[in-house]
Amino acid sequence: MENNTTKSRGALKAMFLIPSIIGVIIFMIPMKIGGSWTVVVKVISDALKNAIGYNNVAMLCIGILTVSAVMAVISLAKPKFIMDNELLKGCFAVSLPWVIVRIIGCVCVWLTWIYSFSPNAKEPTGALLQAIVGGDQGGLAYDLIIGLVFVFLMASYLLPLLTDFGLLEYVGALLTKVMRPLFKVPGRAAVDCITSWIGDGTLGVMLTCNQYEGGYYSAKEASIIATLFSAVSITFSLVVLDEVGLVEMFGVYYLLICFVGIICALICPRLWPLKNKPDTYLVPGKAAPDTLPEGYKSSGEYGMDLALNRVAAHKGIGEFLASGTKNCLSMWFGILPTVMAVGTVALVLANYTPIFEWLGLPFKPLLQLLGVPEAGAAASTMVVGFTDMFTPAILIAGCEDAMTRFIVAVISITQVLFLDEVGGLIISSKLPVNLGELFVIFLERTIISILVVCPIAHLLF
Repeated sequence: MENNTTKSRGALKAMFLIPSIIGVIIFMIPMKIGGSWTVVVKVISDALKNAIGYNNVAMLCIGILTVSAVMAVISLAKPKFIMDNELLKGCFAVSLPWVIVRIIGCVCVWLTWIYSFSPNAKEPTGALLQAIVGGDQGGLAYDLIIGLVFVFLMASYLLPLLTDFGLLEYVGALLTKVMRPLFKVPGRAAVDCITSWIGDGTLGVMLTCNQYEGGYYSAKEASIIATLFSAVSITFSLVVLDEVGLVEMFGVYYLLICFVGIICALICPRLWPLKNKPDTYLVPGKAAPDTLPEGYKSSGEYGMDLALNRVAAHKGIGEFLASGTKNCLSMWFGILPTVMAVGTVALVLANYTPIFEWLGLPFKPLLQLLGVPEAGAAASTMVVGFTDMFTPAILIAGCEDAMTRFIVAVISITQVLFLDEVGGLIISSKLPVNLGELFVIFLERTIISILVVCPIAHLLF
């Protein structure tokens, strides 16, 4: 132990165990409320949103997106009050393409509110305006950011319970021997995976961003974890299966989702673009070694020392609150506008143009080869999942063949990188994955999912 100068080892263990256990309970222990499975952080977020009221939360979101757009435009001139302030610079000093995205997000949220959600909502005129503010385009993205605003708030202040008190160091030392050879990531990534799988993919991406910006993940590791270890929550998976009328198959359905997710995580790190990402760190010297250092008898002993060193270096409640505030504002001003802009535009393209149907045509021969009934209908849903996770289930719900509906329901979940949530979070964060690379990884996940799911579906139906 190097940093243990003022506290006993027993006191440090308590400081490691108590916050870490609370963090696990909040983020990783599922609970059933009102017939649906969820996690504590989501319950707290929903309770806060309900207490404040939908309309007030909507006004908060509109205010956030407006400030984000205005300040981003101002930052193009590099004024001193922004460039000399680390917090303001981190929130608003972005490149011109991202300024445009924030402006689009601001325009879309105002139009959607004015024409669909305000007390004096007007009837939209013109095809483009109707498309933007419609319930399946701007309205869906509008509801999504209202749902995310308090998830970001609560997760920003509560995630340090998982990240700042040694849990990741301890788990990382225990699991690196498994995670590194299989998935090309350190053992601490297991916590990201569980947080995504049990809670929500957005929480997993937030945790990955936090660890990448802190120097604990390299560019390659962060890219792999964000794109392959993020997952759709159990609750929403059930909603998708219910939409296609096969809810009685939920057990085998979710086991298959987990299996496909593992296969994707095994294969994709060995394919471009993930395999070509550099093993460089934003902050050097923070990542733990993969091998057991000399002098330690076990990974558990080494992990405990890493955890206690992390606790001993913690600066107390001030650091806790400062970190939470920085994370929250970064998410609010950076990611909410992206979700609104990218989500609305992608859904307009999906619902009003044949572009995603055309992009899905190359999948038809593969689906036919694998014996999928109504392969054409299934193919038309394959790429649309890049915009929104729920749309494929809606499109295939009218299909008469149960096996085809089941296949689409599984793949729409295992694709996971939809732009109106997880994908939007990734490309608007500091994670080193751009839109083109994200689409390639999405296609890789889709093809792997098809090759795994279709033969198994033949055994089930």
